[in-house]
Order: sequence, then structure tokens, then C-alpha cells
Amino acid sequence: MSTVERVPPPRSYLEEGYGLRSWLTTHDHKRIAILYALGITFFFFLGGLAAALVRLELVTPAGDLMSAETYNKAFTFHGVVMVWFFLIPSIPATLGNFLLPLMIGARDVAFPRLNLFSWYLYVGGGVFTLLCLLLGGVDTGWTFYTPFSTLFSTSHVLLAVVGVFIVGFSSIFTGLNFIVTIHTLRAPGMTWFRLPLFVWSMYAVALVMVLATPVLAMTLSLIALERLFGVGIFDPALGGDPVLFQHFFWFYSHPAVYIMILPAMGVVSELITAGARRRIFGYRFMVYAIIGIAVVGFLVWGHHMFVAGQSMYASIVFSILSFIIAVPSAIKVFNWTATLYRGDIGFDAPMLYALGFVGLFMLGGLTGLFLAATALDVNLTDTYFVVAHFHYIMVGGAVMAYLGGIHFWWPKITGRMYSEAWARFAAILMFFGFNLTFFPQYILGYEGMPRRYHEYLPQFQVWNVLSSAGATILGAAYLLPLFYLAWSLRHGARAGPNPWDARGLEWQTASPPPPHNFEQTPTVTEGPYAYR
Repeated sequence: MSTVERVPPPRSYLEEGYGLRSWLTTHDHKRIAILYALGITFFFFLGGLAAALVRLELVTPAGDLMSAETYNKAFTFHGVVMVWFFLIPSIPATLGNFLLPLMIGARDVAFPRLNLFSWYLYVGGGVFTLLCLLLGGVDTGWTFYTPFSTLFSTSHVLLAVVGVFIVGFSSIFTGLNFIVTIHTLRAPGMTWFRLPLFVWSMYAVALVMVLATPVLAMTLSLIALERLFGVGIFDPALGGDPVLFQHFFWFYSHPAVYIMILPAMGVVSELITAGARRRIFGYRFMVYAIIGIAVVGFLVWGHHMFVAGQSMYASIVFSILSFIIAVPSAIKVFNWTATLYRGDIGFDAPMLYALGFVGLFMLGGLTGLFLAATALDVNLTDTYFVVAHFHYIMVGGAVMAYLGGIHFWWPKITGRMYSEAWARFAAILMFFGFNLTFFPQYILGYEGMPRRYHEYLPQFQVWNVLSSAGATILGAAYLLPLFYLAWSLRHGARAGPNPWDARGLEWQTASPPPPHNFEQTPTVTEGPYAYR
């Protein structure tokens, strides 16, 4: 008589299967988040390399490192990669994928196979973008403005457009998955106003992804039609209108700004409430602010077009709406500050990243009000002031929050702790390096230096040298986490289920979590931040 040996189930999602095939065919949302993280990290450093070349060129006033055409391709590749393959998917595809089911007490997302397919679409879009680079690149800027992208550019515009088109569908499917998951898979007792703010931010972002990204897909398709077949959509000689492209593009791309920043706000809310050991101040107002930002974000695209020929009356309306959208953002900053007030604050690395985010986001947001004022914007458009503002919000804000979230949930993801001393040093170095890189660009823009130029007047050199020096420090700060986080995978101390003594559902299971997240479906009986 033979007996069959029972194999115990894997204790964590990492032990479910070690082979490459098991990862490439997985339906586990946690493993898919890891796959996204690997791809996003690759593209982040690839885009960063292009930025380093740009800053190296701008050390001297003369264009002595690259030709004008090569310089155009360098900053275009930097923008395309960083916006479409890092900033937009960074938090939703990684932390969102990993944490969303855990935070609502679910076993997985609603459509696991669609989740894996979304990752394959992301990889497919990346392949076309890398092919574009290998064949010589694209020189239109990341916005693909017409008529340059449809009539005049001889670079590989179609390959870049196809890459962004494909990755757009990855965003759409991810957003659809998140919406259905939040609606249908919440644990018993998890009412809407018991959802963590990170989940609310994922919900708002998912709505924007599903509603706005198809507009981008249609716009890119129109570029391909005009470039391939001469259809008169944007070409004035054929009855088209190049400003129409800007309306289409920014109707998507300004909500896309909030695809990048709303998840960061959700992450920072979790870091601050856990780091201060206090309930989030004004929880419902924070929820309303998240939804308000997502809704009003669809109504302000015209503030990118104050000098594009739109009517004065339209510019006035878009200017007013741009000031209005600052209100929910200000509510969030006020509520974070009030949460910190009299809190038992611990300055661990996640909190340092969160505080860095708040500082950079405030400066970026305040300078955004300058650009929302039509009289100022006319003078500041296409100067380095715009570059500085964009990077303070998108890079300073989104990247600080992303790394803060990675550090906060790293023990949950890997079951290991990292070197706190190195992590604090990296956070402080990053804040310093970022400000040294981009604050001089505000001054350059104020003094009139245009963006996208590889040559400039000698009077601007001092500020450019400071900016390039800051970029060197910032690059080192971005590299540091790669080393100490990788070191922690083998040598880091074992993390318990809840090393931060946090209150979310994700901390009520093992670190790293089992394949189906919870041994038993949890029941929720109180709000998300039950500190005091």
C-alpha cells in the first residue's frame, strides 16, 4: 500500500514557485506588482541616463557635446520614458497592484488574468519604445506636437507613438480592474468611508485612467493616420488645425498629471498617519478633496494653451478653474499638517520621504498658480520656469512618495528590513539634490532662458552649472536605495507582520503575505486609522 506525501502549501507568495515560467504566467497580484516594479525601475534609470546627457550638455553655453538634433532626441526620449513608462504607472502598477486587495481584505484583484495581460501590454509598449531608441530615436518632444510630428520630423515618430498607444491600454485595463475590485471585493464591514485614503486615491486614479486614456489613444491614432496617409486632421494645408491636437492631447494629459500625483497623495497620507501615530485629520474632507481633484482635473486643460491662439474668454475660464483646483490640493496639505500637529512623530525613512514630498509639492503647487495666471504665463511659457514647476510636482512629488511607499511597505513585500541609517541618508540627500537641481531653473526661467535649447547665453551658465551639479547628487541619491534594498533581501533583519505598528488590513497578515493574502477573510469593525 503506497502513501501520498502531502506537500504543505507555500507560506508566502514568494515561495509559490521559483522558476521564470511561474512568474511569467502568474495571476497573483503581488507577483505582478513585482514584475511591474522591475520594468519601471529599468525605465526609470534609462530615462535618467538621458536626463544626465541633457544636464551634461548644458554645463557650457555652447552646444559642444551633442548636435541640436541629438539633443532633441535626448530630451524627447527622457520625457517619453519618464512620463509614459515610469511616472504614470509607477505607484498604481506597483504599490497599487500589491496593496489594493490587501487593504480591502480581498484575495486578489477582480480580473487576475487581465492584470497579467496589462503587464504584458506594458512590456510590449516598452519594446516599441526601445526599438525607436535603437533605430535612432524621436525628436518631437514627449508631447508629439503637430505639425512637427506629422509633417516635418524625419525621426521614428510612429514607433514611439505605437509604444505609447500600447502602454495606454495597459493603464485602461489596470484602471478597470481597480474599479471593479473596489466595488465588489471589499471585506465584510469595509464601507466606503472605512476605505484607507490610498484606496480612495487608487479609485479616483482608476476613473481618470478609464475615462481619459482613450482620448490619448485616439489622438495618437490620428497622428499615425495623418503621417501615413496624409489625412487632413492637423495639417492646415489639408484643412486641418494643429491647435486641435493640443486640445485633444491636453484633455488627456492634464488629468494624467493627477494620475501621477493622486497616488502619491494617497501614499503620503498613509505614511503621515502611521508616522505621527494619529488618525488622519479630516478624513472625509480628504476623500472629497481626492474626488474633487479628479473631477476638476478634466476641466483645466486649456491653461496649457494660453499662447496657442485660443480665445481670451476661454483663457479666463481656464485660468479661474486652474485656481479652483488648487483648493482641494491645499486642503490635503492643511490636513497633513494638522495630522502631524502634536503627533508622536518618528523620523524614520518613510516619514522623511513624506515630509520631503509635502515640501516639494507645496513649492511646485504655488508656482503652478503663477502659470495659471494668464499675464504671467504668457511671459513664462516655454521657459525653464515651466520645467522647474513640472519637475517639482511630478518628479519631486511623485518620486519622493513612490520611494517613501517602497520603504514603508518593503517589510510587507519582502519580509525583510533595510538599513534605516542608509535610508534616512538617501532621503535627505535626495531632497537636497533635487532642490539644487531644479530651483535654479526657476531663476533661469524668470530671467528668460527658453527650454529645449542646447545652446544658451553665457549669462545663464552659473545657474546651469548648479543645476547639473545637483543632478549629479540626485542621481547618487536615486542609486543608493538600489544597493541597500537589494542588500536587505539576503542580509536584512526579519520583519514581523507589522514592524510599524500600523492599523491597515495589510498589516494584519504575514510578511510577506501568503498566496491568497489572508488565512480567513477579515471583518472590518472600525475606520482605517484607529490610533487615538
